[in-house]
Amino acid sequence: MTRIIAVNGSYRENGAIDQAIEVAAQAARSAGASVEVICLRNFQIEFCLNCRHCTQLPGENPGECVHEDRMHELVQKIESADAFILASPTNFYSVTAIFKRFMERLVVYAYWPWGMFSPKYRKTKATKRAMLIASSAAPGFMGRMFYGTLKQLKMTAKTVGAKPVGSLFIGKMSQQEHPDLPDKMQQQVRSMVRKLLQAS
Repeated sequence: MTRIIAVNGSYRENGAIDQAIEVAAQAARSAGASVEVICLRNFQIEFCLNCRHCTQLPGENPGECVHEDRMHELVQKIESADAFILASPTNFYSVTAIFKRFMERLVVYAYWPWGMFSPKYRKTKATKRAMLIASSAAPGFMGRMFYGTLKQLKMTAKTVGAKPVGSLFIGKMSQQEHPDLPDKMQQQVRSMVRKLLQAS
């Protein structure tokens, strides 16, 4: 059974990202996969201290963080997963602050001892797969061209050793207070899930 972890960086309950992840989860479960959704807005993790304690020892396994919080639990889930759904709205041309905090804590996946000029990825091969979902008030094509959201989601996938199989940018989501995810977007999400499962 394919094990999927969906990381949701949205602040807004039942917004575009929540809806897209729900569509993806239903499609994956219907195909026989297991899906666990991690809503970062409800998942207490601390800010990275930049102490680099976790980066000092070599090896493919993630380093040990000095924080005693739920990030240790999340890293274990990442390690045991076969594939990922990485999703965030766009705030100020980027992923949300809660997703960025999660990204920064993924420094455990870097080898960077003192004296080394720049870090190295611990996961040098992409043995897992990921699908990326972003949203914004602007049209989707503008989001792809001018915002850094998908780039940062892609970087997150690479950090944990996953190769993206597809990405979706959901645009024009500020026209209504409680917009429904368009049918076309739902179909694209289901299509990406099929690619994710075929590749896993």
